[in-house]
Amino acid sequence: MANNYESNFTRKLAPIILKEFETKRVLSKNVDTQLLEGRFSGKDTGENVDFKRPTDYRSVRTSDGDVSGETKSDIIYGKATGTVQDYFTVFVDFQEADEAIKMAQKNELVDIPMMNRLVTDFELDYGKFMMKNTGLLTGSVGTGVTSWEHVARAGAMLGSSGVPRDAGWCFAMNDFTQVKLASEQRSIGVNPEAGSANTQAVVKENFAGMRVMACNTLGSYTTGTGSNRDGTLTAAPTATYVGAKDTMTQSIAVTGFQANLEVKAGETITIAGRNRLNLSTRQPVVDETGAQIVFSGTVTADVTLNGSGAGTLVITGPAINETNGQYNTVDSAPQSGDVVTLGGSASSIIQPNLFWHKQAFSVGSVPMEKLYSTDTIATTRDGLQLRVSKGVGFLENQKKIRIDFRPAYAALNPFFAGQAFGS
Repeated sequence: MANNYESNFTRKLAPIILKEFETKRVLSKNVDTQLLEGRFSGKDTGENVDFKRPTDYRSVRTSDGDVSGETKSDIIYGKATGTVQDYFTVFVDFQEADEAIKMAQKNELVDIPMMNRLVTDFELDYGKFMMKNTGLLTGSVGTGVTSWEHVARAGAMLGSSGVPRDAGWCFAMNDFTQVKLASEQRSIGVNPEAGSANTQAVVKENFAGMRVMACNTLGSYTTGTGSNRDGTLTAAPTATYVGAKDTMTQSIAVTGFQANLEVKAGETITIAGRNRLNLSTRQPVVDETGAQIVFSGTVTADVTLNGSGAGTLVITGPAINETNGQYNTVDSAPQSGDVVTLGGSASSIIQPNLFWHKQAFSVGSVPMEKLYSTDTIATTRDGLQLRVSKGVGFLENQKKIRIDFRPAYAALNPFFAGQAFGS
């Protein structure tokens, strides 16, 4: 018996969709990815899955090997939480898709009007997530990257912060930053692979240990009105690893800012007098002038301060300082009265460049329930899954083709990623 064409329709379309999805991704091609099989249920957003964080230890030195009087290492397990996002869906009339396949115009149907939109929206959403979950900072917020030295500082920050070199480091800039750097470019050293947005995005391989890329899906935010962007802590925040281990965030109570200031997710803060430590050696991070690098964090959610310029900010990349020392991130704990500064100037659109280690972030796809239609599931080589469905809207008397993608995002380690600016 001859094959039923309509029953094979989604199987014919799925390989094309999969190819386009794979080749158009940039940011999500350079982070940890996985298929979260069996780890979620239902179809509501906001469900979570946990990834265990590694523990750290401290060594002691003794002349005779007697450690009975020494403080032992604390074994503390933390977790990174992945959160299911909304569905990303594109859909068209079946007739349009049917004609495109029969007329060998599959790529025209899928490439531009469908997969471009799905991938762009997904990558932009993920780029905003990355921006809001960075723990490091280089340069002056709002100042453009205008030289390769500014790019190199991001690599220096990763290295001096103790970020391991066991996986790829990346740096993503917008296309106009690439133009600015073009006059300094001497050797590209890259052979773009036709059809791959990820490969074509590479401006320079292995510069300061990083893959440097141009990307048009970086996140941005607009700073609030009002010139007073300096305030103080009204209390000492919780500076223990136990308090931060499951979220890698920290709540800081502030006052003295511009009245009713809107603080946006993605904005960076610095705390004067509290300096960053190398997370491997627990020694101070020192720049080329011999100055210590001040502690910085990134605001994770929008907050509107009150009429006194007071409120509570939640930042990622917490300032931890304990007697034991094995998880310390700063040389001293923040205290009430410390000066806190928001980066950048008022009423400005800020689009940070991003730099990160591959294990800073993760994106997984959640297996989707089968619809009462003809479905085909397509899975990328790095474990992300899409669903291609053909069904009927019997109330509308129409047949539709839809493509769905349901991701989950996780910030595995904010200290493995940062925002980069010029100086």
